[in-house]
Amino acid sequence: MIGFAGLSHLGIHYSLATAAKGFDVIAFDPSPELVANLGKGRFPVVEPGLRELFDAHHKRVRYSADPRDLSGCELVFVALDIKTDDSNRSDAAPVLSLIGQMASHIAKGATLVVLSQVNPGFTRRLRGELLGSCAAAEIYYQVETLIFGRAVERALHPERFMVGAADPARPLPEAFRRWHQSFGCPVLLMGYESAELAKVAINFFLVASVSTTNLLAELCETIGANWTEIAPALRLDKRIGPHAYLNPGLGIAGGNLERDLVTVKRLAEGSEVDTGMVDAWIHNSLHRRDWLPRTLQRAFQKRGIPAGAATVAIWGLAYKEHTDSIKNSPSLAFISRIPDCRKQAYDPVVKLPSHPKFEQRASAIECCQGADVLVIPTPWPEFRQVDVKAVRAVMSGSIILDPFGMLDGAIAAAVGFDYYRLGTPPRYAADARTKP
Repeated sequence: MIGFAGLSHLGIHYSLATAAKGFDVIAFDPSPELVANLGKGRFPVVEPGLRELFDAHHKRVRYSADPRDLSGCELVFVALDIKTDDSNRSDAAPVLSLIGQMASHIAKGATLVVLSQVNPGFTRRLRGELLGSCAAAEIYYQVETLIFGRAVERALHPERFMVGAADPARPLPEAFRRWHQSFGCPVLLMGYESAELAKVAINFFLVASVSTTNLLAELCETIGANWTEIAPALRLDKRIGPHAYLNPGLGIAGGNLERDLVTVKRLAEGSEVDTGMVDAWIHNSLHRRDWLPRTLQRAFQKRGIPAGAATVAIWGLAYKEHTDSIKNSPSLAFISRIPDCRKQAYDPVVKLPSHPKFEQRASAIECCQGADVLVIPTPWPEFRQVDVKAVRAVMSGSIILDPFGMLDGAIAAAVGFDYYRLGTPPRYAADARTKP
């Protein structure tokens, strides 16, 4: 029997993935309401494939609000998501509270694994505080690598496992090894602090790719180059690779990447470590997040539209596709930057309260009704299927801001839109009439 404590995004997916590998699972959370809802297949998160995963394997999972049910488990994962505050600082207090509730119910000789993303130093401190009062034989830290919008895929088919141990030279407990073997991927064993920093390191390299891509894509918009033509050349370079993150974006969103930047700056305080590069990434992210309001202002000026009289249609409120998370959403940041405009939005899953000059519509086309501008901050796949001509038929204006290229820019310009996309020069309606 394998236990999971904390049924947020992380715990929900890892517990079901574990059941899918043939294990019986106890999934514990102190919230009776959450446990009851999960038992009925009512999820507090949105992920592609989650319903199918639950339907196929939930019979192996027993959801419980009683920590005593964990006493029959030889392996227990602490799998509560770590929240961040408005300054992107981690708050480990809920995880510590959860561990406090369950620690006395861990079976003698069981293995406890912290799966929540914690700051370097957390697991070693926890081990020192807990092993004297807890029956667990040993405590480990395992790096979680879930991605919002791809959580089911990442839980079922991990690239590798990274495990932090008090003594990396010692073999892992048998129950932990069996669990790893069921996923059939490499296991990297290292010290606690190395594993805790490994997750941060992964996110740092991702931030470097994001920031470099965004800078060069912006330069493309200025000099007439096209980033979509450049990216394939980079993917063929072995030093960069076919899976490199080379898609221009609207800064760093979601919270986890920014959290790790803040974490490293805090860890470096009082040392001689130079974190100027981190400051530059944060600055670049804030600059990129302003691409939408900057470009909208330029588009208004070209068409002579006063912002106070404009209606803006917005496709997407989530911080990215396939999720209902709005943490650091570029869409919400954009909405806050255009207070004088009337906003009408559509998102497949996110529903927000009503606000002055803001309302949500039931479909993408209805959202565009009477709008002067269409802005697409979230690249939901369904937007690719929308007929540009149908959009043109219901809009009053002729401006599209499509940072991720969900619509065909050539067709948009041909039917009379001014079309703006990240990494490419603008396409104007007049250009479409004069070019073949």
